This record gives sequence, structure tokens and C-alpha cells, in this order.
Amino acid sequence: MKFTIKRDLLMAAVQNVMKAISSRAVIPILSGMKIEASIHGIKLTGSDSDISIESFIPSEENGNVNVENIEPGSIVLQAKYFPDIVRKLPQDTVEFIVDDNHQVQISSGKAEFTLVGQSAEEYPHLPRIEADQSFEMPIPLIKNMIKQTVFAVSTMETRPILTGVNMHLENNVLNFTATDSHRLAMRKTTIEATEVEFHNVVVPGKSLNELSKILDDAEETVEISVTNNQILFRTKHLSFLSRLLDGNYPETSRLIPEEKKTSITVNTKELLNTIDRASLLAREERNNVVKLTTEGNSVVEITSNSPEVGNVHEEIVVESVEGEDLKISFSSKYMMDALKSIEYDEITIDFTGAMRPFVLVPKEDDSILQLILPVRTY
Repeated sequence: MKFTIKRDLLMAAVQNVMKAISSRAVIPILSGMKIEASIHGIKLTGSDSDISIESFIPSEENGNVNVENIEPGSIVLQAKYFPDIVRKLPQDTVEFIVDDNHQVQISSGKAEFTLVGQSAEEYPHLPRIEADQSFEMPIPLIKNMIKQTVFAVSTMETRPILTGVNMHLENNVLNFTATDSHRLAMRKTTIEATEVEFHNVVVPGKSLNELSKILDDAEETVEISVTNNQILFRTKHLSFLSRLLDGNYPETSRLIPEEKKTSITVNTKELLNTIDRASLLAREERNNVVKLTTEGNSVVEITSNSPEVGNVHEEIVVESVEGEDLKISFSSKYMMDALKSIEYDEITIDFTGAMRPFVLVPKEDDSILQLILPVRTY
């Protein structure tokens, strides 16, 4: 096997694939990166038990030559050293030569490295997913949906199903839901021209975080295919395969209150900054609790009290307060996470009482919903 490749393209592909490689791989060869050369280009593969990533560098694209002098073949290289070597090579191009004993010579300018490779025959084959059960969506949209939900997944392994985001596609409406049982984040969107439907597809939050980092905004759409236990996200140069979580995702729709007793409309950033300041004195062991109190029809008071430290109190003028007077306590962290995920200037918060979950939605857009459970304070 032999080829010469542009270093910056190789580096970008290596960084993407590294996100799927674990130094504590169960199968030793999976701590390496598989490199395949064909006349069409170079394919890099990395995998652990949860996700697999393939990145493809075409030999020619838009009239530019990316890879030349190709002699097809494949090899697995130790991922521990390979990325750093590529990063520090002196020239814009890199030459690879692999001999019959799996010795890999990597040279650029006057720098020359020889690495001991492994036979790619031993590298596990990734499952192939049929594309007939697939649909497409814009990359900026899926990245946004991940951002607006994935922060609410559980970090506790006691209920593994809650460490993922539930994807639900029905009647051309795609819904993402995440909950850790103290809060819930939901985002829905309409998918054009698809007959695909699925329920209870739960993708690990970790997988979606990595996917969001490596999806290239320069590419327009991502193709998504789902099977019983895997989901594949595919773009022109990238395939991202993740296992799905086993089990039934809880029925979250019944958590969302049907009625409201108090409703506040407020500037998102102002409320975020006020709660951020109040949280400075919120006691750690009480889950960073702050209290919200309505005062009249245009003022809300945010307070936090920590007997050993002191207290803080700030009034914020809101656009409107409707309904009953209210005093409610909640985690400042959960509230700030929710507010940061909503990319709208104005939000409406609907309350159904001091001990019932409350809901945040953008004033102009009901496709985003954040729900938070209050904290009981005595």
C-alpha cells in the first residue's frame, strides 16, 4: 500500500475518527485506526463498542487532487501516536509506504517515521445499514436539535435509558426528547417528503455530542438511517454509526402540564444573567437553589439565601405577569441550562403552582420546550 496525501485533509479526518477510538478498547485492535487506500481515495475508520466513525478523503474533488500515487491496500495504526505525528509533520504533503511486514513509513520533507502496523484483516467489519429506511435533514438543524436537548440527559447509569435522547418520527414530525427525571428538554421539527416512521429510538447522549462536533457545516444535509439496534448518520465524506440504547423510553408527554395558573413573559438574556448572579451565593448542598417571586404585573424578584455566606436579591422587570401570585424554588443550574439552549430573545414561562413542574417556551416558537421540576424548600 502506498499514497501521497495533503496533510491538512489527513489531519481533519484523523481528528474526526479519533472521537470513536478508546485507549481502553475491549478488543485490542480497536485502539488503532484503520486506513484503507483505493483508487477512489483514502478511508479512515475508528470504533469502540458504542460508536464507529468513517471519514473519506476522495482522491480528486472539484478539480483538486487530494491523494496521488495510490497503490491500494489497508493497515491498522496505533492511534496513540499517529495523530501527533501527522500534526507535527513539516510539509504540506505526507507520503505513506506500507511494506509486506506491516511496517509503515510516514515521510514529509526531511522527517521520516516508521511505525509498526497491524493487519487490517483482524479489524472487525462494521455493520452495514440499508438506506431504504432513511431520511435527510439539514446539518444546522440537527446540530441545533442536539444542542437544545442533549444537556438534559441523565449522567447516572442507574437508569441507562435516560442517558440517551429519544427520537420519534411520525407523520413527518421528528421529535427529540431528553430527561434526567428532574427536567425535560424537547424539540420538534417537520421533515420534508419522508414515509419513514419510528418510535422509541434512543441514541446515547455521548454519541450525539460527538456527532455534533464532527458534522461539517460546509455540507448541507445528513442522511439518517435507523435499524433495530443501530443508527447511521451519513454525509458525503463521513459515516457515523452509533448503537441504540435498549429498553423503553418513559412516556414523557404526560409530564407536560395542560393548564397554567401563572404566566411570565421575559427577556431570555436578562433572566439568565439575573439567575447567574443569584446562583453565586446558592448553597452547593441545596442544589444551587434560587427562588422566584412574582410582584405585581411587571416585576419578578429573584433571591438566593445561604446562611453561612449571605443572600442576594434582585428585581427584574418583565414584559408581563398573568394569573395568580407565585413563589417557587428551583435549581439555578437547570434553569440556566434551559435558558442557554433557547436561542430566542423572549420566552414565556408557565407555572401551575409552587410544587408542580413549570414549562419554558420561546414566545415566537412552540417547537422548543423546556420543563423543570421545582425544589421543595422549608
